[in-house]
Amino acid sequence: MRLRGFTLIEVVIAMFIAAIMFAIGYGAINQALRDRESLNVSQERVTEIQRGMRVVAQDFAQMSDRPARDITGTGQLMPAVSGDARNDTLIVFSRNGWSNPAGIQRPAEQRVRYRFVDGSLVREHWLSVDPALNAEPRVRVLLTRVKAVEIRFLDPMSRQWSTGWPVAAPTGPVTPANVHLLMTRPLAIEFTVVFEDWGRVQRLFEIPT
Repeated sequence: MRLRGFTLIEVVIAMFIAAIMFAIGYGAINQALRDRESLNVSQERVTEIQRGMRVVAQDFAQMSDRPARDITGTGQLMPAVSGDARNDTLIVFSRNGWSNPAGIQRPAEQRVRYRFVDGSLVREHWLSVDPALNAEPRVRVLLTRVKAVEIRFLDPMSRQWSTGWPVAAPTGPVTPANVHLLMTRPLAIEFTVVFEDWGRVQRLFEIPT
């Protein structure tokens, strides 16, 4: 009985088909890895934005009416809340409820500042509402790839929106009669962040009275 093997042409064809199948399989695996990497990057971006906006919400929910000492050495009291949408320093305010799970000897109040710097939303805070003169704040970058940040304040008296706060402030020395102007807080804050990739994200925060 005569046995017949594979011819050279048949072997070449089989190897060619195997190479094509391998190339298809490799391309599919490579594409799946790229998709997974892209998905991980997108998920990290979503987490960053969610975390950053949650910090903003927590800060505004704890906004206090406590004025603060001017750390530049003028001796003046600064408003509990001050802000200007036209500046890189968006808002400066006092806040309560600074959690202290480790039981460290420190106050439960903070002086917080939000700034728009080099395409990032930056949160800065001092370890007390009245820090030492020229004290340096702790800095944390909340959001990156930001094109613009807009902020507006709702006046509780006129019910009108303003790009600056306070609407009225003492023009001379602070006295018991006009100190309430430094303690005034807006009824609400409209906070808008324009991202390079996500576009416009707007949140409206009601300020506790």
